[in-house]
Amino acid sequence: MDQFDVVVIGSGPGGYVCAIRCAQLGMKTAIIEKYSTLGGTCLNVGCIPSKALLDSSEHYFKAKHEFAEHGIGLKNLEVDMSQMIRRKAEVVEQTTKGIDFLMKKNEIQVFHGMGSFVDKETLKISSEDGSKEIKAKRIVIATGSKPNYFPGMEPDKDRIITSTEALELQDVPEKMIVVGGGVIGLELGSVYARLGAEVTVVEFTDSVIPTMDRTLGKELTKVLKKEGVKFNFNHKVQNVENTGSGVKVTALDKKDEKVTFEADYCLVSVGRKAYTENLGLENVGLSTDNRGRVEVDDHLRTKVDHIYAIGDVVRGAMLAHKAEEEGVMVAEIMAGQKPHINYKLIPNVVYTWPEVAGVGFTEEELKANGKEYKSGSFPMRALGRARASGDTYGLIKILADKETDEILGVHMIGPRVADLISEAVVAMEYRASAEDIARMSHAHPTYSEAVKEAALAATEDRAMHI
Repeated sequence: MDQFDVVVIGSGPGGYVCAIRCAQLGMKTAIIEKYSTLGGTCLNVGCIPSKALLDSSEHYFKAKHEFAEHGIGLKNLEVDMSQMIRRKAEVVEQTTKGIDFLMKKNEIQVFHGMGSFVDKETLKISSEDGSKEIKAKRIVIATGSKPNYFPGMEPDKDRIITSTEALELQDVPEKMIVVGGGVIGLELGSVYARLGAEVTVVEFTDSVIPTMDRTLGKELTKVLKKEGVKFNFNHKVQNVENTGSGVKVTALDKKDEKVTFEADYCLVSVGRKAYTENLGLENVGLSTDNRGRVEVDDHLRTKVDHIYAIGDVVRGAMLAHKAEEEGVMVAEIMAGQKPHINYKLIPNVVYTWPEVAGVGFTEEELKANGKEYKSGSFPMRALGRARASGDTYGLIKILADKETDEILGVHMIGPRVADLISEAVVAMEYRASAEDIARMSHAHPTYSEAVKEAALAATEDRAMHI
């Protein structure tokens, strides 16, 4: 029977990164993946394919609505949805093959099949070709998550779809309903809105992206409304019905009155839930919490000392980069090191256009905590680089401690803020003040100048260009 120092169950960003770090630290490592390709949800049906479609749809939208202003004329512009999907598939294939290469480079043995616990040191791998067992001194559960849904909105993968099916539509629908105003729903909803679909968002709360700073949700709603997206807040979906040629969604509005919406498709996007089915957790005495997540301590160790769990399958934000950090941390803990993660400094990003990003405390959290703070913001429209590119919508807001000036939170909406947020993360990791950023030189003309200007505004209300 094969024996390993570490076996990782699941090859998503958390799992494969954990396996690589374990191998780098000298451990004999294996990884188990139930699907035929590595990379998990993120690389196959999540982060990577959705960004491919987001970029394709943004190119089309700009060509249709903005190229003329740049002096570029086009005739017979049309959407070739089949080609978009083919390109997306090629991007996914290239990326997953890259993970295959990394496994070989780091001498990590890959097993394809469903991994489950036989006992605390034995794992069974079941596949179409049969089953086998392997031994491990340490085991990392990295099985990720799957789309969530509530009673009455069960996906049928035909007209009532999840993000997985939304990535494979061969035609642009005339109408699409998105249940849920979170990151996934808005990203995929914006893809089809840009391509010409009439998109209606039905959201239970009073705002989109409700876990982020409310300023960002308000600003993003304004942008998407301009692109034709319709919003219905404070609506509780009761039922989603496949009518054969489309869907009918029934909901209760804030007055508890019944309203209905009809469309070609309904994208159910109400979050994700931990995936632990068929893992055999009961065989090693492990249980899940009331949300189906594996329970771990602050070092991501389960109550069985040599079994760890990371990523979407444990508490915390369901983010690929959070899972990666946890994968590295667990590997280094197993090697006797003492790594640490500041979860408050893991950024959140929405890849609409303009992009949305935030890190640290939101203004609402600071108010709720009674924290004295100051705020500085800078609009993208005042930025030379943004005017040159035509991307003038959005702003950057910096929240700093009122007494010490330490940066407590940074929240952005605008062009390329998914990349700009890293400056804020670095600054906050080193406990920088708003003045520290304000005194640093930022290249001109760049979008990053807006970060400096927001820091100036937060320091002494002395932004230069507004």
